Amino acid sequence: MMLLVDAGNSRIKLGWRVAGQARAADVITLPHAELEQLPARMAAWPSAQAGQRRRALGVNVAGDALGGRLQALLDQAGYMLEWIRPAPALLGLRNGYDTPTQLGPDRWMGMLGIWAAMPAPRPPLLLATFGTATTLDLTSPDDVFRGGLILPGPSLMRASLTQGTANLPLADGTLHDFPTNTHDAISTGVAAAQAGAVLRQWLRAWETFGQAPVLHVSGGGWPDVEAQTQTLLDQLTRHLGLPAVVPRWVPNPVLDGLAALAAATETAEGA
Repeated sequence: MMLLVDAGNSRIKLGWRVAGQARAADVITLPHAELEQLPARMAAWPSAQAGQRRRALGVNVAGDALGGRLQALLDQAGYMLEWIRPAPALLGLRNGYDTPTQLGPDRWMGMLGIWAAMPAPRPPLLLATFGTATTLDLTSPDDVFRGGLILPGPSLMRASLTQGTANLPLADGTLHDFPTNTHDAISTGVAAAQAGAVLRQWLRAWETFGQAPVLHVSGGGWPDVEAQTQTLLDQLTRHLGLPAVVPRWVPNPVLDGLAALAAATETAEGA
C-alpha cells in the first residue's frame, strides 16, 4: 500500500493506493484548520513493519508552510513523503505547457488520473474541477496536455461580490432564466459563468479535433453548477446534431493520478 496526498487550496485529501487497484481508496478529507487532527486519524491506518518507513506520494498547492507541517506529521508517523512536480512527460502523457514546470501539480496529476483510466486510442478528454478555483484542462488524441482555463470557483465568485461591493449579499438563491431578486440573480450569474466556461472549452475541443471530448467533472462546487451546465450542454448538442453529453463524475482525480504513477513505479521496480 502507498499513501497518496492531495494538499489543495482549502482541504487535504489522503487515500491509499492498494495493489491491483487503479484508483485511490479509503479517502479522508481534512480542512486546513483541522490538520492537527491528522495524527489521531492516522492511528487507525495500517502499521508498517518494525524499522520500515511507508512511502507516500503527494502534490501541494497549499503553500510551503502547510506542506511543511503536513510532511512533518507524516514523517513522525513513519511515512516518507515525496512531492510530485510537473514534468515534460509522464507515463506517455506529454506536457504542452509553455514552461512545463509552471503547471500546477494538481492540474497535472488530475489530468493524468483521467488520462490513465481511459484506454487508447483516447478521444479528447476535458476535466472540469470546481474547487476554490475552477480549472478546465484538456488532453488531445495525440496524448498531449493542451492546457486550459483557471477562474474563480463558484464560492469564490459569490464571496468576491460580497466583499467587493457595498450592498450585494452572499447569495444563496435559485436558478432562473430571468431572475427577479438579487439572491437569484447572483446565484444564476455564477452558475452561468461556470457553465459558459465549460461550454467554451468543450466546443473548442470539438472544433479543433473533430470529435466530441469526454467531459469529466470534480470538486465540491459541481452541485452548484451541474443543472446549468447540463442544460447548456443539452442545448448545444441538440443544435449541433450531436449525441447528448453526460458528464462523468470523478471524486478524486488528483489522487487517481498519483495512484497511476504509484502503480507504474511499482511495476518498474518489480521488473
